[in-house]
Amino acid sequence: MQHSSSVGRRQLLMAGGALGLAAAAGPLLTAPAQAEATTAGPCTTITDLGPGIEQFALMSALQVGDTVYIGSRNLEPTRVLAFHLPTRKVVAQTVLGVGHSIQALAVDSTGRYVYAGILQKGDVGKPNLFRWDLTTPDKPAVGVGRTEDRDIRDLAVAPDGTVYAVGGIPGKAPALWMYDPATTKMTKLGVPDPGATLARAVAATDTTVFFGAGSVLAGGDGASKASLYAYDRAAGTYRDVTPPEMEKDPSLRDLFVVGDRLVVSTSGSTEPAKLAVMDLADLSSYSLTPTTGKVVKNLTANADTVYFATDAGLHSYSRATKVITPVAFDGDLGEIWGLDVLGGKLTVVSGYGFVGEIDLATGGAVVTDLGEAGAPVIAQTAMGIATDHRYAYVGGNNGIARHDLRSGKVVNLRAPGEAKDAEVLNGVLYTGQYSSQGMWTYDPMADEQPRQLAAFPSEQNRPLDVCHDTINDLLLVGVQSDTEGGGSLWTYAPGTDKKGVYVNPIDGAQLVRAVAARDGVAYLGGDNPTTQGPRGTIVAFDPVAGRELWRLDLPATLTTGTAALAVHGHHLYGLTRKGGFFVVDLTIRRVIHTADHRAVCPGFAAMVTSRGVVYGVSDTTLFRFDPKTFAVSTVVAEINGAWYSGPHVNADNRGRLYTMRGRNLVRIEDRPVI
Repeated sequence: MQHSSSVGRRQLLMAGGALGLAAAAGPLLTAPAQAEATTAGPCTTITDLGPGIEQFALMSALQVGDTVYIGSRNLEPTRVLAFHLPTRKVVAQTVLGVGHSIQALAVDSTGRYVYAGILQKGDVGKPNLFRWDLTTPDKPAVGVGRTEDRDIRDLAVAPDGTVYAVGGIPGKAPALWMYDPATTKMTKLGVPDPGATLARAVAATDTTVFFGAGSVLAGGDGASKASLYAYDRAAGTYRDVTPPEMEKDPSLRDLFVVGDRLVVSTSGSTEPAKLAVMDLADLSSYSLTPTTGKVVKNLTANADTVYFATDAGLHSYSRATKVITPVAFDGDLGEIWGLDVLGGKLTVVSGYGFVGEIDLATGGAVVTDLGEAGAPVIAQTAMGIATDHRYAYVGGNNGIARHDLRSGKVVNLRAPGEAKDAEVLNGVLYTGQYSSQGMWTYDPMADEQPRQLAAFPSEQNRPLDVCHDTINDLLLVGVQSDTEGGGSLWTYAPGTDKKGVYVNPIDGAQLVRAVAARDGVAYLGGDNPTTQGPRGTIVAFDPVAGRELWRLDLPATLTTGTAALAVHGHHLYGLTRKGGFFVVDLTIRRVIHTADHRAVCPGFAAMVTSRGVVYGVSDTTLFRFDPKTFAVSTVVAEINGAWYSGPHVNADNRGRLYTMRGRNLVRIEDRPVI
């Protein structure tokens, strides 16, 4: 995130107070839903348990004067809120209406216009750049431009009002885009780094635009690491100005212009993230300081002190002494998406859904929950699901909803990042936590909030599937490395706290998309997000000894990677990412059955075994397989679960299934005649 440098930072923060006089927006709260049972066939009953997880989730924030503007995350429709610091109330909001999240906010030098860039699941040909006139906050933001890169990850406004946008779209190198308010035209200014897969940082001065990119979401396979380019606005040319010390990191993360300096930060992977301060007059002259964090972002400054956020909290950097110091805060700030400094106070916007005001002199802080301040608390799309007979858990952004299956009461728990998948063992919740958060746990009988259970290498950042090996009493987690490519298998023993990590157990290109277990053997399903190399390899793995037992490649007719695995008896069931179905006889180690199930499973899927039947769920349908013939039949058609990163299905210890129907959690009692 970059703020205009055409006026002093302090002046800009004091400039925009128009919304402070606006009437507070009323809270938009949804009442808890009562469980409602319906039938989906003679042997199937569906009970609606209400919204899976409700909160005001956020992904960006920017202070203008005495008001903080906050962009929503994983909520539809997308919106920007105005939070008034003096009254600590939400005083206005504007609905953008497209996309699922707002990661990029920027303000022009006058403090009049806030620009917002959105993230989308697919490019629908509509504007992804919006502008809100703060002098008329009651009027909605308007779409002013569209980049051909689907997602806008960062915005910068030059002193003359020209807007620059960066982002990306899978499979395509990111470009620098320019929006000219005078002509209302959006212009592509070229692709400075053809090897990059995503650009997440941009900053602009009168003469130069700085473009920060890398491959934080699609690393490996020759993708570029961190890169920083300077674009000459007059000549229309680029030059690479990346500090060599940053070139090993996967991505440039943030840029900020303060006076005659450019502050630069990275996302780390195999090494911690770094912070550099560069001389704008001579970009080869800079100071660079390693940090202890996995990421450095939300750069802001006051005089010679730079403030920033990491995964471990807030820090300050003295340009005079080149020393990094933690900023004290009594509590957990979680994932930070906004940071500004004014009048001796830091304003911090947390992914936990609150605004914190920290007095730098006294260390005192005031925290305001955005839901209580008037932000709309609405249903998100869901992450992982886990359940037993007492509680069901639904993961969201920076939170996990705990559903009491007896009383119907729902409590939101705090957990940084995203619970991509989870299991409940003996009443205790275990999650695989994205990004680079390892495994977390929560015991409802003993814990107030979830806590980290085990850390794993930070480059192994994206857990995808959690499975319990009952023979070895091990939790098995399939993992993807976004930055390096490939993936790993994590193991954790709840009884002894012993953990293990096995990097690239399939090969250097395939991540571990799915895990299943039988008789003490882990079965790993490979997937390859790149266009090169093998995909869909199945590996039988000894999770105690940490060694491969055998492997097989799927038939050529199954052309995509594994989406899900489940075991019933001596058969390993599998689905691919395009609806291919296969069954492996584990006694002879051969594929004995294949089928095309794209009609019910057009993309990603999940599977679970319950009461002797293997069930699958896709974005559209809940279905089951006959254990004798392997024929598929529909359990719930058009279930259309609202998922953020792929569908999930889980079963409690009584055999009842849990998944999402729309944005609501549902319990399915299915008793087929087999």
